Amino acid sequence: MENQTIKDLSRPVRLVSLNALGRFDMLWIVCSEGLFRGLAGLIRYLLFITIAWFWATNILAQPVYDITNYGAKGDSISDNTLVVQKAIDAAARRGGGKVIVPKGKFVIAPIKLKSGVELLLTKDAVLLGSTKRLDYGAGHAQALISAKGASNIAITGEGVIDGRGAELVQDLIKQLEAGTLQDPDWKVKRPTEHNRPKLVLFEGCTNVVVKGITIQNGSGWIQDYLRCNNVLIDSITVNSTTYWNNDGIDITNSKNVSITNCYVNASDDAVCLKSEGDVLDSCVNVYIANCRLRSSANAVKLGTGSRGGFRNVKVEHIQVWDTYRSAIALEAVDGGFLENVEVRNIHALNTGNALFIRLGHRNKDEKVSRVKNIDISDMYVEVPAGKPDEGYPMEGPLLRYPPGVQPAPKGMAQSVSPWGHTRKDSTAIVYQHNVFPASITGLPGHYVENVRMQNIEIVYEGGADKSKALFPWQALDKITEATSSYPEFSMFGELPAWGLYVRHAKDITLKNVTLRYKKADFRVPVIFDDVQKLKLEKLSIPQTVELPALLLNDVKDYELKELSLPDANDQSIIVQ
Repeated sequence: MENQTIKDLSRPVRLVSLNALGRFDMLWIVCSEGLFRGLAGLIRYLLFITIAWFWATNILAQPVYDITNYGAKGDSISDNTLVVQKAIDAAARRGGGKVIVPKGKFVIAPIKLKSGVELLLTKDAVLLGSTKRLDYGAGHAQALISAKGASNIAITGEGVIDGRGAELVQDLIKQLEAGTLQDPDWKVKRPTEHNRPKLVLFEGCTNVVVKGITIQNGSGWIQDYLRCNNVLIDSITVNSTTYWNNDGIDITNSKNVSITNCYVNASDDAVCLKSEGDVLDSCVNVYIANCRLRSSANAVKLGTGSRGGFRNVKVEHIQVWDTYRSAIALEAVDGGFLENVEVRNIHALNTGNALFIRLGHRNKDEKVSRVKNIDISDMYVEVPAGKPDEGYPMEGPLLRYPPGVQPAPKGMAQSVSPWGHTRKDSTAIVYQHNVFPASITGLPGHYVENVRMQNIEIVYEGGADKSKALFPWQALDKITEATSSYPEFSMFGELPAWGLYVRHAKDITLKNVTLRYKKADFRVPVIFDDVQKLKLEKLSIPQTVELPALLLNDVKDYELKELSLPDANDQSIIVQ
């Protein structure tokens, strides 16, 4: 065992290598001064308990429980729920052990993992979720694999967990049609999430490892880690474009979480942090790195649920492709906080939006969210004019006017927050728009604070068409605040900027940022509106059809240095 002393916290540091510990060949505890400032004691504590657990479960002779010894049959037909649970219970009674799933296709309904138990799926092992909805309970659907209040649990190996979501939803609809199950939304939209089981749900658990497995074909969220502490998710594959709400990895009010080396292809958010539910809590100390992500929603998202908040989050070395919405979406809209977030080394192709930062107020009380201390660096994104996820089994919904709202007559500025729902409504007209810009937006009197963007390049397809949509920059004061709207980069509708739109913000720094297009776009490249303390250094905008290239409206205390704009006679900049 190699144990490296912490000497420099200015960059990620590998603390421990566990090559001697069998299948768990490498544990990375990653820390950064910007992320875990003042938490050295916590890091040492996490290191100690994690090593202790791995030592106990891998070095010491732990009992092994092969599910076939309990009568499991991998014939893709037999119901193995009781015998798999029996193996888990036997391991738990003896203080822990490995429950082995060998080669074969084993059908199960919901099972519960218990403290000290590692569920190990060997190569060519498949756990098939039951396709009978009532097997998951008559009320809220139970998760296929769950644990509550457990410690030192793991799902590992090279095998597969397959929820068979498409078949399960077919059976669910049959039950709804027969009246066996109830659901208020299924006829006007789709069955609610509560009626569609998650594949993995760990609630209130400590010391959780999920490593190596493939998990696929859910009917709702694929996995959710709810109020857990010390979670390591590494080298897993998620393939789930089966149905709506197929989030790849959800972290809800959990702390000390590492998500690394994962591949996610999902019809909803690929990796999503949430802070919601009846218990007011938060996500703290989260590291996401070296992942490949595709989504018909967002690649990496903090929010939408944001009652508690998010603090000390680092995202780096992420590849994104064919993603409908944002590569990075940072949202606090329910009264919570979002602070101390670092994002670096993002490479996104064919992605609907590069960056979306939003402070909103959709909660009903007077508490307003806060968003501050965000550092974005080393980011390259290509934004197309078309639909990036076109052709995938579950595409993101087209934008529409809110039901009953008609487009304004041509030539009139109309600002409306488009309707991005999949709820059926024959009166909702498709919302025609040009390519949306990246955006950083707060509310009047409630600013997004201290955002730094450095070494960024965003390449837009361009090709804006005035006959499709036109919102002149002279009508800035008419842009909707969309205060309580669901947060998405399209929430303000057609904007007069094609590159970057910043409103209600404070302490904003852009350094070495390039915004360009492939086809001409008549709109203003960059707009700052109601911004305090703005610093632009080496901002490059090589093209524009019409001037200005940079619009500062109600901007106080700004510094412009070494800008590269299309017109050298100061006509590229308008300050008003």
